Amino acid sequence: MTEFYRQYLAVAVLIGAAGLMFGAMLGVGRLLRPVRPQPEKFVSYEAGSDPISGFGQSNIRYYVYALLFVMFDVEAVFIFPWAVKLEALGWFGLIEMFVFITVLTLGLAYAWRKGVLRWA
Repeated sequence: MTEFYRQYLAVAVLIGAAGLMFGAMLGVGRLLRPVRPQPEKFVSYEAGSDPISGFGQSNIRYYVYALLFVMFDVEAVFIFPWAVKLEALGWFGLIEMFVFITVLTLGLAYAWRKGVLRWA
């Protein structure tokens, strides 16, 4: 067996070990968990409201909060690499980031003014 195939064999062994551990954990969980079927467990649950005739309708506010979270999460993803390379980017990078943060701040101010951030 060549060194090339030996490296693939090591990867295959690790994948097999991971699969075995995954199966073992699921199997142990299945053996140890309590099994007490109740009708309440089979009712679908969405956002704290009871489903109406098989269809649970959730409020649009939850989607707006999720969208705002994603927007500011993406902002953080862009700011971290920028902070690492700030010296290499120079003034152009600094001005560009200020424009980016200003646009996001204006979006947050708009959402706040429209009352989207009020829970009740």
